[in-house]
Amino acid sequence: MTAFTPKTEAELAQIVTEAEAPFRVQGGGTRPIGGPTNGAILSTSGLSGIELYEPGALTLVVRAGTPVAEVEKVLDAEGQRLAFEPMDHRGLLGTEGEPTIGGVVAANISGPRRIQVGACRDHLLGVRFVDGQGRIIKNGGRVMKNVTGYDLVKLMAGSYGTLGVLTELSLKVLPTSHATGTLLFEGLSDEDAVKALSMALGSPYEVTGAAHLQRGVDGAPVTMIRLEGFENSVAYRAEALQKQLAEFGSATLETDPARTKAGWEYVRDVVPFQTAQGDVWRLSVKPGDAPGIVAALPGVQALYDWGGGLIWLLVPEETGITGTQIRAALAAKGGHATLVRGQSREVFQPLNSAVAALSAGLRQKFDPKGIFNPGLMGQAA
Repeated sequence: MTAFTPKTEAELAQIVTEAEAPFRVQGGGTRPIGGPTNGAILSTSGLSGIELYEPGALTLVVRAGTPVAEVEKVLDAEGQRLAFEPMDHRGLLGTEGEPTIGGVVAANISGPRRIQVGACRDHLLGVRFVDGQGRIIKNGGRVMKNVTGYDLVKLMAGSYGTLGVLTELSLKVLPTSHATGTLLFEGLSDEDAVKALSMALGSPYEVTGAAHLQRGVDGAPVTMIRLEGFENSVAYRAEALQKQLAEFGSATLETDPARTKAGWEYVRDVVPFQTAQGDVWRLSVKPGDAPGIVAALPGVQALYDWGGGLIWLLVPEETGITGTQIRAALAAKGGHATLVRGQSREVFQPLNSAVAALSAGLRQKFDPKGIFNPGLMGQAA
């Protein structure tokens, strides 16, 4: 199959301008989420490299095809990080290659720390991209500011390459924490775990991770609450939070850096489901509704993140549960479901008529030829 890997923004713009057939836009190719998309591969992997990094200003300008690992290495050398903690989908989806920073932004990938610092799009200061007519468009800048006119920065985050091909990104970065502590409660039911997580998130103790696994490493339920900061502060807040959550039993505090890092990567990358058989769904719901939604789907296994606001759902084939049933369980409560691994025509949550019309209008504006990932998000191929 034909593949295009432009080395410059101008070369990319020329390829798009001359295109008469659709493209499959991708970065490292590690997140093949969405409906089937035909066309030549248009890869941003040739648009790689850090353009500007100002640690003092907490600002990074980077080309879209730059590997995430390269970005993280440069930031780590200065004691900084991508605070939104992007997930690595390779283990869950069985893919290879290197995730790119453009792919992270295109899918708005955000990890456990989102509950405190916000999503990937909240750290995006500016973008450059090539639209479906081959025009090079720039929006935003290198500092946080109020937006006037169209906020294309936020629009491009989560558009999955259907509106334009990202070429350059400006990101806000944050300092790495000096110490991390994870409170671990064992044996809680889903209902009690979500209650405990909600109380922790509502406390003044600056929780940066709140997750519950129905089956931890040893097969038993484990509830995880993360605290970050200076060592003395973490210890003080952990003790105070344990007292506040005493009704849920005693908790152990894990402070070993390697173990806490591995524990949250276990949650972030949905490691329990990586080798398990079955479809994997990603549900966004109100935390208080989460246990009831899972209980209405017998035979599934759940991993709760974001205090219950995010449910990773493993649906073994023998359950017979369909995407229609999953979305029906959500219908009365609100929320939405995305199929991350498995076979279904409706990968993304179907849009209501008003939002669908708005989405179609945006696509017509930015990609009138319909050449970027047609069919990936359910739009007409």
